[in-house]
Amino acid sequence: MWIKVCGIRDVNIARVAALAGADAVGLNFHPPSPRFVDEQTASQIVAALPSHVESIGVFVNRTADDVVRIAETVGLTGVQLHGDETPDLVAEIAHRVGPRFVIRAFRVDETGLDDVAREMDALRSLQVELFAALVDARVAGTYGGSGVKAPWHVLRRDWQCEWPPLVLAGGLTPENVADAVAEVGPWGVDVAGGVESSPGVKDAARIQTFLERARA
Repeated sequence: MWIKVCGIRDVNIARVAALAGADAVGLNFHPPSPRFVDEQTASQIVAALPSHVESIGVFVNRTADDVVRIAETVGLTGVQLHGDETPDLVAEIAHRVGPRFVIRAFRVDETGLDDVAREMDALRSLQVELFAALVDARVAGTYGGSGVKAPWHVLRRDWQCEWPPLVLAGGLTPENVADAVAEVGPWGVDVAGGVESSPGVKDAARIQTFLERARA
């Protein structure tokens, strides 16, 4: 089970996540988010991580130039595109970020995965190889971090085996992650608000419990 703790904003919590066994930490470069982190702080977090823990920048509707520059400046090992980026823009970024991998985020609801299928086809035609596809809940007016669960039953029923590995996000907490893994069977899980004591403030004990239960 691959586990990413997203929305890390300080070195101490990054170390907590790493020691607890997280495979990756997410650094949010979307200014409206309560989990936004500046480039200087992000660089310090990346420098403090063990080499086996991935550092993934989360971007929403940024230009390819912005994404590439920040990835190189901060020293990210991966980028996550979490906005309304077109397949062409995803492809441009994927082809420019060098050795860094790309995660594409999708927001889904009860209507199903038709939008996901169309974009997967488009990305395949553009020769984009994603590291993973992250699925969050579709909530009007937000790009993620809403605390709303994605439709687990839809993902279990309709996710296609030829698509990239599924990382489940959206409303996951220490209390429900074991049920989510059992029902959906994802390759990985992603948590942000579910391990916080208040918006943007991570709770070390909840991080530890989340990782234990996700893997149990």
